[in-house]
Amino acid sequence: MQTGNAGLLVLLIRLCLLTSGTLTKAVDNTEGNEAASEKLIRHSHSLCAGEQEYVDRRKIVVLESLNSLGINCTADSIPHIALLASGGGQRAAVGLVGFLYQMEKEGLLDTLLYLGGVSGSTWSMSSLYSDPQWSTNMDRAVSRLSGPGVELEQVLAWLGDRAKEEHFSLADIWAVLTSAVIMKQMDLRHLSDEASRNATNPYPIYSAIEKKCFSDGPIEGKWFEVSPHEAGFTEMGVFVETSLLGSKFQSGELLEVTPEMDMVRLQGILGCALAHEEVIREFIPPWLNVPGQVDSAAEEYLRIYRTIDKLVVLTRSTINDPTALSELNKLQKTLTDKVTLNESALLESKSLEERKSIFQQWSLELLAAVETWSQSLEDGAFKTHVSLLTKQVLPLILKWEWGTTKNFLYQYQGLTIPPCLQSKEKLHLVDAGLLINVAYPPFLGDKRDIDLMIAPEFSAGNMFETLTLARDYATEVRKPFPEIDNKILEERDWPKDCYVFEGKEKEPTIIYMPLFNRQNCKDAEEFKARMEEFSTFQYAFSQEKIEFMLETVKANMKNNKDTLVREINKAALRRQNKRYNSRL
Repeated sequence: MQTGNAGLLVLLIRLCLLTSGTLTKAVDNTEGNEAASEKLIRHSHSLCAGEQEYVDRRKIVVLESLNSLGINCTADSIPHIALLASGGGQRAAVGLVGFLYQMEKEGLLDTLLYLGGVSGSTWSMSSLYSDPQWSTNMDRAVSRLSGPGVELEQVLAWLGDRAKEEHFSLADIWAVLTSAVIMKQMDLRHLSDEASRNATNPYPIYSAIEKKCFSDGPIEGKWFEVSPHEAGFTEMGVFVETSLLGSKFQSGELLEVTPEMDMVRLQGILGCALAHEEVIREFIPPWLNVPGQVDSAAEEYLRIYRTIDKLVVLTRSTINDPTALSELNKLQKTLTDKVTLNESALLESKSLEERKSIFQQWSLELLAAVETWSQSLEDGAFKTHVSLLTKQVLPLILKWEWGTTKNFLYQYQGLTIPPCLQSKEKLHLVDAGLLINVAYPPFLGDKRDIDLMIAPEFSAGNMFETLTLARDYATEVRKPFPEIDNKILEERDWPKDCYVFEGKEKEPTIIYMPLFNRQNCKDAEEFKARMEEFSTFQYAFSQEKIEFMLETVKANMKNNKDTLVREINKAALRRQNKRYNSRL
């Protein structure tokens, strides 16, 4: 960027925003009540002042990028472009890095105003933003994926500190292992630290859902967004400063300030799909997977097994000692043997209460097997480490506590708050992919006024499902969404590499880009095989898998550069027409 032009560009952009009324609206976000602006809980459906200021500065970068691409654009017609990354565990985390890498190489990364993520993509987002200049050097981010990882001692030290805190939960265990094993770093900074950065990078929006409201609450209480400036409920428009997320509130008053969670813990909260029982059902052993056999009685048993198994897999990736790896293999075999042993005869003709009693006994046996294995290890560093892990993990599995933090809306009286929030002292924030596995909700409607959404799809399950879920969500909350031709949905078993769902007036245009597709899979069978090979819940990727994933995503992005440029240009024209029509 040429700094000599920066001041002039800022002035032009601000003048245009003031002329259109956008900046005035953002500053006057108390909706007629000046006293409300002084409260720590903000109720508004407009951008907070901090995000608006960042966006204004980011538009300088976007404008220069558009001009370099030959897209005629003025300061008052800069399109609002958001890249919305999906969830999908390590597949999504690696995929997002590869997609952004190729965007930088093709000169498109700086056209992005926003970057939004859920689940696995938030892991790579939190890693990327640890570098204040990441978007100017994606080579560094790619090389980190192949780094040496984090030693188990550092993992345990972090866990030891977290275990002393009031809201220590399974999300913390999950957080530190995914950070250490998958993203190869322990990022101890705070998200609010980014609030004062320059606008070198797109503005990040992370997403979660509130577990209690997700299960039995209204749509307004479900989606939760977190940015460097504030955190809160998207549809209710109720937010608190990000630095105060986790502090103690009652009736809208701040009673106690708690230190802000670091990015390691935030990663765990945002990407803990295992927190919900429905996900555990995907791992039901065959002998239990029959009608009438899987009910509330079996859930605790299944979740204990799956959680221990997954944590063993992640722990394995933090150590290199052959003896320790052999011992972990023994534990995994013991657990697998217990769960796959066909005991269906014991459940026949049993009442629900009797079944619960049987499963509770089996659950205790699983935990006892871990404890017995732990005690049988030879004295030494590995046994010490394992003892610390089992001491911290096993009680949490029984409690099934995930993503616990203090609720800033506890007994809040300022507006109508759903009972699933108002009456609870704690929030349970978990993986937003359980609702929609792409971060559409924060970018729908007038608040961020998005013209173009670029959606690389790394999700598992039915292709196009995230689109149809987002469409249904938008309908429920009365926000514009582009039309989806049902004929396209018939291509779910072998999709194309790029689809454009064009917005007309208020609807944003969506560029939807499946990871595996007709360009890199010869038929539906290969497509299915690739999805299974890179499944969400598996061992940490080998170096070979990481490289394959990166190259696949880079090729997808590069092959569709012309489509992206065309739609970016159309978005600029639409924005220009909007401005022109608004002045008539």
